[in-house]
Amino acid sequence: MAEVTLRGSKTPNLPLGGPEYSSRYQEQLNNILRLYFTEIDNITNAVLSPRGGKFLDFPYIAAQDTTDQYALGNDIPTIVAWNTLDYGNGFTLNPGSTATAQQSGIYKIDYRLQYANTANAQHDVTVWLKVNNVDVPGSASKFTVPARKSAGVPSYMVAYSSIAFALSAGQNVGLWWATELAYNPVGPVNGVYMEHQNVQTVPYPHPAVSSATGTITFLSRLTPP
Repeated sequence: MAEVTLRGSKTPNLPLGGPEYSSRYQEQLNNILRLYFTEIDNITNAVLSPRGGKFLDFPYIAAQDTTDQYALGNDIPTIVAWNTLDYGNGFTLNPGSTATAQQSGIYKIDYRLQYANTANAQHDVTVWLKVNNVDVPGSASKFTVPARKSAGVPSYMVAYSSIAFALSAGQNVGLWWATELAYNPVGPVNGVYMEHQNVQTVPYPHPAVSSATGTITFLSRLTPP
């Protein structure tokens, strides 16, 4: 089925009337008004139909990262990286892994972070939001990554959360994390990191696993104080 796009109505140019009554002028005026109101009715009926939301356009962004991500050190806040913009409207994805809103509003972020632990004990991870590099109150979530399965075989845990927050046009939002024991790939030192996996064919085929995936969706306009 072809996609249908609704166009907004446009105020008609009404004809100028003369000093005396004219049936021709009245018919022309009625015809212009009839076309205008029909246009409005078509838009209203389409939007208020059972699936009318398909005609609405809201700000959103969806991104992921296809690399392993390491904390800067034990208990050191580190921004979650995003190297792939999947979808976007009303947002820009910045090189520093923040997103800039072009429209003020109340938004909701949903994120999924793929954590791995190579240490022989469980360790905690905390994830939270920053807007313009300032912590968002109440946005933190804490997760516990189980101890490794065995030497050389890490355990895995998906950190997921959904948070509503306010964002003004032009503000940047970033997702941050920290862990008590950070994996060091140079050392190597066992610990927690965010892992990606490429497309697999053995022992069974499955898509790639991103180290991070996230979406920000528009909920409502900002309510005046």
